[in-house]
Amino acid sequence: MSGPAVAVLLPCLDEEEALPLVLGGLPRGWRVVVCDNGSSDGSVAVAHAAGAEVAVAPRRGYGSALLAGLAHLAPAPPEVVVVVDADHSVYPEDVERVAAPVLDGRAEMVLGDRTLRAEPGALTLPQRVGNVVATRLIAVRTGVRYRDLGPLRAIRWELLTRLGMRDPTWGWNVEMQMKAARLGARIEEIPVGSRVRVGRSKISGSLRGATRAGAKMLWACWRYA
Repeated sequence: MSGPAVAVLLPCLDEEEALPLVLGGLPRGWRVVVCDNGSSDGSVAVAHAAGAEVAVAPRRGYGSALLAGLAHLAPAPPEVVVVVDADHSVYPEDVERVAAPVLDGRAEMVLGDRTLRAEPGALTLPQRVGNVVATRLIAVRTGVRYRDLGPLRAIRWELLTRLGMRDPTWGWNVEMQMKAARLGARIEEIPVGSRVRVGRSKISGSLRGATRAGAKMLWACWRYA
């Protein structure tokens, strides 16, 4: 049994303010699943009011939220999964641009590259430094040089199942990109915009958060090599 061609997963933790803006900008006809990671605000109510499905991930962690979303989709999987942050940092027109090469068969995975088009303040210094270090480590371990570890990405369900994703933390994107490189998947990166998010970031909003996320990503570079 299969579902709509595209399903969008939105990992979410207390994004009540941003979520209506994100949901309102997504393409009509796509299945939308808000992967709630224990929100204490009205995020779940906002998702239901907008007609989105909700997958609950009690265990905290970016990867944990997405794993719950994948489990939610599994009974009726889509052809393509698109991951979009729920903080309104992603431009809606870029969501369709990233999905298009996967939908038409030109690529198995497409990543949005924010490094050239991010508006001032959208990417903090710790994010930029961590991005450079992690992508270089991935290149050393796999031979594939990525430009970004950004949140906007599209991937075929068939490839996603072959990757066997399991990281429950901020190592999720590293794991995906390393495993896809190892499998020799057809991968593209396309430039996308990035704007200052709505609300405070759980990562870059504090030194502790940025440090923990950076450590998780660096560890993932070795764990999933």
